[in-house]
Amino acid sequence: MNQSINVLLADDHAVVRTGYRLLLSQSENIGRVTEAQTGEQACRYYQDQQPDVVVMDLSMPGIGGLDAIRRICAKDSAANILVFSIHDELVYVNRALQAGARGYITKRSAPDILVDAVFHLAAGSTYIEARIDHPMPRQSGMTGAAGGFNSLSAREFDVFILLAKGLTTKQISDELHLGYKTVANYNTSIKRKLDVNTSAELARLAYEKGLI
Repeated sequence: MNQSINVLLADDHAVVRTGYRLLLSQSENIGRVTEAQTGEQACRYYQDQQPDVVVMDLSMPGIGGLDAIRRICAKDSAANILVFSIHDELVYVNRALQAGARGYITKRSAPDILVDAVFHLAAGSTYIEARIDHPMPRQSGMTGAAGGFNSLSAREFDVFILLAKGLTTKQISDELHLGYKTVANYNTSIKRKLDVNTSAELARLAYEKGLI
């Protein structure tokens, strides 16, 4: 690969971004690495700089990673977006691919996996970490038992998973860097869309559909 690859790195933790930036910069094939700490910044920097590859976390303040992927891909269907997330649940992988991502790796992967994945995407390929089994194609929607969750927005889906795992509204507020009232409103909207009344019912529904 003769041409340098310019990368946009979107993650809300400065220490994490610094580590990834140093890792990427060790390769002579990596050019400019720009950092964004929110989904909104990622969208803006993408439009301004047109990087070759975006490395996108999913859990960030503001619109979050999934919505950022959707917004970037709506303006540039050829965008090369690699999700780099703590979440290894298949449902997150599917949602990211449906949003337009071309790759997905977890933060538990070996360091060289990130660099390898960036090279694959820059070359026009896709890259799904080997330990993640059988994600759905990016063009397809969720089908079967989990299909009803398509009614949830990307941020509602984030909140739903955390509610199903037993986190409180305050804990979710801290985890997603959202206001308490905002999370409470999402909670109400999610229960209305899924036709349930309690967090216990949400957890049962998520478990039955294989989401947790």
